[in-house]
Amino acid sequence: MTTTPSNPDPVPWDSPEKPPGVGVAPGETPPAESGTGTATGPYRPLSRGWTKGPLIALWVVVVLCALFFLVYAIVLATG
Repeated sequence: MTTTPSNPDPVPWDSPEKPPGVGVAPGETPPAESGTGTATGPYRPLSRGWTKGPLIALWVVVVLCALFFLVYAIVLATG
C-alpha cells in the first residue's frame, strides 16, 4: 500500500491557476510567535564559574568507575 504525502496547497502561490487574493508569497508574513524566543525578558549578564563543581563531580565519577573496572580486571586475571 502506497501513501502519498498530503499537500494542503497543491497549486504554487504564484500560479496563474490560483484565484487572486489566495495564498501569500514567501516573505510577506512575519514569523509566528516571535515574542517567545530566548532573547525575551530583561538582560542579565552571564555568570561564570558555576560549571566547575558539576564538572569536577563528573570526573570523580569517571575516575572511580575506571578504577573499579581496573581492579576488577586485575582480580579476575590473578584469581
